[in-house]
Amino acid sequence: MSKQAILEIKDLHASVEGKEILKGINLTIPYGELHAIMGPNGAGKSTLGSVIAGKEEFEVTRGEVIFKGKDILEMEPEERALEGVFMSFQNPVEIPGVSMPNFLRTIINAHREHRGDEPIPPAEFLKKMKEKSAFLGIEQMVRGRSVNEGFSGGEKKKNEMLQMMLLEPEFVILDELDSGLDIDAIRKVAEAVNNMRDSGNAFLAITHYQRLLDYIVPDVIHILVDGKIVKSGDKNLALELEKEGYEMMMG
Repeated sequence: MSKQAILEIKDLHASVEGKEILKGINLTIPYGELHAIMGPNGAGKSTLGSVIAGKEEFEVTRGEVIFKGKDILEMEPEERALEGVFMSFQNPVEIPGVSMPNFLRTIINAHREHRGDEPIPPAEFLKKMKEKSAFLGIEQMVRGRSVNEGFSGGEKKKNEMLQMMLLEPEFVILDELDSGLDIDAIRKVAEAVNNMRDSGNAFLAITHYQRLLDYIVPDVIHILVDGKIVKSGDKNLALELEKEGYEMMMG
């Protein structure tokens, strides 16, 4: 019996500044699964994540992105986020003057309002923030600083994992999650992802390297080359890729 799809991408073409980057992507991700996208630099991996999340510099010229039965291509990024799409960026932006607790509580309450729920009580929020930030080892950092201001690359990634853990989104895009992280930090952010995986959500991990997939084991790996998925398979495909390289995959 096949699982219900949370995300279906059909014949997706996208360009930036007139240059076509995605050249006909077809991809189905069911609830309860984590799919990985691997490929060389410039293949379109991050573009695919950005198009799903709604980043405005990319122009979709053809195709559909169906999320929970709705085509989301006409939605603003904020609407997609409220519907349950979360993206962890390669380089999260700094927001000077906005404290971490205020930022986190605001985004949680925006999602609760969208669902028709009451705002999170302050005591409940503080308890959750303390618990999740302690798990990630960033409790002191979260209390006393503005969003991402002066954070190292690893701290920014852990901060995004904190947002993910507090929001509990249904679909998570992890764009180069391991970029700039040492092995201990990779283990910790991978643990955050693995603890969240269940039958009510799904993940798309975008990565260059096999090492991340040692900690976050995907259900399916897709190889993206020159804007197209050229091969899909299980976790062993990443090992095959390390031996043969992307050119052999295309052949």
